[in-house]
Amino acid sequence: MSEIKDVNRAPSAAAALFSRLKGLWREIAGADGAGQLPALSPHLGEADMELLRAQMRACLAAKGGEVSARARAAGLGRAYLSLSAAGRLRFLLLLAGEFGPDRAVVDQAARALAEAADDAGRAKAEQRLRAALEPPRLKLLTQFNALPEGVKFLVDLRAELMRLAVGEPVLAALESDLRGLLASWFDVGFLEMECITWRSPALVLEKIMAYEAVHAIQGWGDLKNRLDSDRRLYAFFHPRMPDEPLIFVEVALVKSMADNVQDLLDTAAPLGDAEAADTAIFYSINNAQRGLAGISFGNFLIKKVVDDLSRQFPQIKTFATLSPLPGFAKWLNQRLVEGEAGLLNAAEHKALTRMSNGLGAKGSLKTLLSDPGWTADPRLAEAVQPILIRLAARYLTREKRAGACQALDPVAHFHLSNGARVERLNWMADRSANGLTQSAGLMVNYLYDLGDIEANHEAYSASGAVAMSGRIKALVK
Repeated sequence: MSEIKDVNRAPSAAAALFSRLKGLWREIAGADGAGQLPALSPHLGEADMELLRAQMRACLAAKGGEVSARARAAGLGRAYLSLSAAGRLRFLLLLAGEFGPDRAVVDQAARALAEAADDAGRAKAEQRLRAALEPPRLKLLTQFNALPEGVKFLVDLRAELMRLAVGEPVLAALESDLRGLLASWFDVGFLEMECITWRSPALVLEKIMAYEAVHAIQGWGDLKNRLDSDRRLYAFFHPRMPDEPLIFVEVALVKSMADNVQDLLDTAAPLGDAEAADTAIFYSINNAQRGLAGISFGNFLIKKVVDDLSRQFPQIKTFATLSPLPGFAKWLNQRLVEGEAGLLNAAEHKALTRMSNGLGAKGSLKTLLSDPGWTADPRLAEAVQPILIRLAARYLTREKRAGACQALDPVAHFHLSNGARVERLNWMADRSANGLTQSAGLMVNYLYDLGDIEANHEAYSASGAVAMSGRIKALVK
């Protein structure tokens, strides 16, 4: 996969949805008068806050049956949509601060649990404590599930909360509540995988184009190329968001393992023969909904895609990715700035010093990589190729997140968690500006060997052991 990436267009997508929902929920809010709220000032004055407080309490009281409950939730949602950024922040602070768990009740339930004399008493005390810990705001948020596009509203609301919760513990607690709610709704058992084709609804195709954040789709011709007979595009959908891809993966059906992403994306390249392909290359995966960040289903998508391709094309035996190293350049630059001892071996020092112009080996490498023009000089490229490939192998297989046994590189962590192995590093595999900036043009193939996936996954999960091919092992000795 070229990269596991969250779409960074969430604010504009959310704005479009929120604008549409204002009208969509107007009729529901006025169904029986229960959801009607006076016009609020965009920044929410104190009088407006009291009106909202009363509406939230009415939503929790749930009087008047289902129609009234939907009307009140729609009215509350429309109120939120009408607010400015400052007003929405005040709205969320009210919801988070005044509709959390009752601390006195929680403390009392905790004491009762500690004082329970027998198993029966303990079981009852545990049940009371669980009930006490469930915040009223969670019940209120759940009511949006009954509204048209209410689930999508909550997904985009969480995207806003994730941004606003930084440095705000009260909002962080609300965001955590909403994440737990969405995680239960978006369990993989509820998701449906679809193979997107040129005949798929135009609305879905437009969203695939908008949500592709790894290799931007350059118009309808480019999209059609990615949906041709030698390609596949699979996406997960949720029944309550039927027109919204949650995550999607793009696959090229080729002969032998791909080593250059520009070749895969070339719209002028001849059409491949899917029936003659022996390899499936996963070259892009996108988490399309920012509000579902941290709710993992990418690994299940890959497994389902492998199963589907294996049935369609039994001759395909190799399943691999063509992936970037998104943090490699940043990591290397930090090592160079800090002057890490032993970063370069004697031969590398000698090679870099010869072209350093007095900067020294590390300084020369740092200066060279800061100017994308180095790739146009064959002499420079030839000199740094073995150095960068060796350092990239170390980065992928040896560098870990602070205090954890997980790979530092997020894409590596994703694939290693799923049981892949680091197979091959590819020189100048992505010459785009982004590829040179984040990965120095390098890309890596992760191989999904169906016979080793479970063992690789277990070894990595247990101790951070990285499965790698012989050529990668030779690089990191």
